[in-house]
Amino acid sequence: MDKIADTRDLEQLKELGAGRTAPADIARLYHQAFRDYGTQALWSRRPSETPTIAQALVVADNLRREGNLKSRALAGEIEQACRAAL
Repeated sequence: MDKIADTRDLEQLKELGAGRTAPADIARLYHQAFRDYGTQALWSRRPSETPTIAQALVVADNLRREGNLKSRALAGEIEQACRAAL
């Protein structure tokens, strides 16, 4: 069976994820992003103890724009996990 491509853009995903607590795997990646790239790419954000899916997507977006190649790989992991959760 072929997997159908998820064509929702980041803004649509953020809207769907607003107010929805991130599952444990997404929360783990979210906190890893702050631990590994907080001062470099997330300097303007404060981590949430219990992030929402939308907050995780915002972090992924910041990692892509403000980070390096390694942070972009983590951004991809976060986005993929968020898409799967939605």
